[in-house]
Amino acid sequence: MTEPEQRLHAQLAEITPLYEAPMREAQARQDALAKPPGSLGLLEDISIQLAGITGSVRNEIGRTRIYVLCGDNGVVCEGVSSAPQSVTRAQAINLTRGLTGASCLAKHFGDELVVVDMGIALPYTCPEILNHSLGKGTADIAAGPAMTRRQAVQGILTGMALAAQAKRDGVRILGVGEMGIGNTTTSSAVLAALSGSDVESVTGRGGGVTDAAFSKKKQVIAQALAVNRPDKDDPVDVLGKVGGFDLCAMTGVFLGAAHERLPVVVDGFISIVAALCAVRLCPAARGFLIGSHVSYERGYRIAEQLLELKPCLQLGMRLGEGSGCPLAFRVVEAACAVMNTMATFPEAAIDDGYLAEIAKRTALRYELFSFRRREKREILARAGHRLRTARPPLLSRDHDPARRRGSAAYPAASG
Repeated sequence: MTEPEQRLHAQLAEITPLYEAPMREAQARQDALAKPPGSLGLLEDISIQLAGITGSVRNEIGRTRIYVLCGDNGVVCEGVSSAPQSVTRAQAINLTRGLTGASCLAKHFGDELVVVDMGIALPYTCPEILNHSLGKGTADIAAGPAMTRRQAVQGILTGMALAAQAKRDGVRILGVGEMGIGNTTTSSAVLAALSGSDVESVTGRGGGVTDAAFSKKKQVIAQALAVNRPDKDDPVDVLGKVGGFDLCAMTGVFLGAAHERLPVVVDGFISIVAALCAVRLCPAARGFLIGSHVSYERGYRIAEQLLELKPCLQLGMRLGEGSGCPLAFRVVEAACAVMNTMATFPEAAIDDGYLAEIAKRTALRYELFSFRRREKREILARAGHRLRTARPPLLSRDHDPARRRGSAAYPAASG
C-alpha cells in the first residue's frame, strides 16, 4: 500500500457515526413542539440528523460553501457527448462569474461557490479557479483505465483537504457539484460497477444526445467495464478504472465532510454516485449526507435506493453543477428554524392530551416502517446490493399483435 493510500485509510478510520444521545434529545424536543407528531416531515428528520452531526440540539447554518469539482474525461473521444471538451473550460470560468445555473443561485442566496480544477484539459486564465489538477483530462475508459490508482487516491485526499479547509474557514454546511463534459458516462460506469446493475438501467442521456449517440454511450460503458474489469468491492479501483478526476475529488469532499463533522448536500446524479463511492469506502459517512433534489437522470434512483437517501425537493432538475445545493441549504435552514424557535405545547399554553392516540398510532406506523426498512436492507444484503431492472418477457410470435397471422404487418402465409 502506498503512503498516500495509508494516509487515506488512517483518515477514514477517524470518521465516527452520528452522536446518538443528541439525536434522542432532538427527537424528544420535536415530539414536544406544538404540532401533530411528524407533521413537518423531512424538516424534523433533518433537524435530528444535524443534532447527530454536531452534538447540539439547536443548530444554525451560517456560512455555506459549494465546491464545484471540474475535470475532463477522455471518453468523449468516443462520441458519447453532444458538447465539445471546450465547454468544461468555458463553464468552469463562468461558474466563477455567477453566470451558470448553480452560480447564479449561489450568488442570489449568498452561498460561497468555489471552483476547483481537478483536470481541465484545455488551457485557461482564471485566477479564481483553484488548481489541484491531476492531469489534462483522464484517459479513454473504453480503451483502458481512466487514471492510475495513485491519481485516484490523490483525488480523494484532495477532496478531503478541501472539506478540512472549509471547516477551518468557519463553513457550517457543504454542497458538492461538478463540471466536466462526459461525466455522466463515467458516473454511469461507476454506478454499474458498484451496484451490479446492467448498463441500460443506469445510463441516461446526460446533457442531451441524439439516439445514435445515446446508443453509442451505452455500448462504450459496457466496453469500458469489460476492458477494465473494476473490482466492485474496491471503490478506489472502480474510480481509477472507469471514473473521473471530478468524481474522485467529490468522493473526497463527502468523506472530508464526515471527518470534519459537517453536513454535506448531495446534488444530482454525478454527485450521488460520488456519495455512494464515499459510503462504500466508509459506511459511517452516510449519516452526514443530505439529499437536495431528485435527478431525472436514469441511474439516480438506483443510487438513491442504495444509499436510502431522501431528497428534499422534486423539481424536475437534471442540470448538475451543484445547482440543487443552494435550494437544499434553505430547507436545512428551515429545519433549524423549526427546532430553534417553534414553541412547545407548554410554551404555547396548549394541552397536548388530545394527541395521545395520534402519537400511539404514529409510533405503530413508525415501527412498521422501521421493520420494512430493516427487511429491505436484509434483502439487499442477501442480493449483494444488486438492483436489477425488471424487464417484460419477450412477446412470443402468437402474442405479438404486429406478428399475428392475417394482420397488415404480418400477412397470413399462403397455403
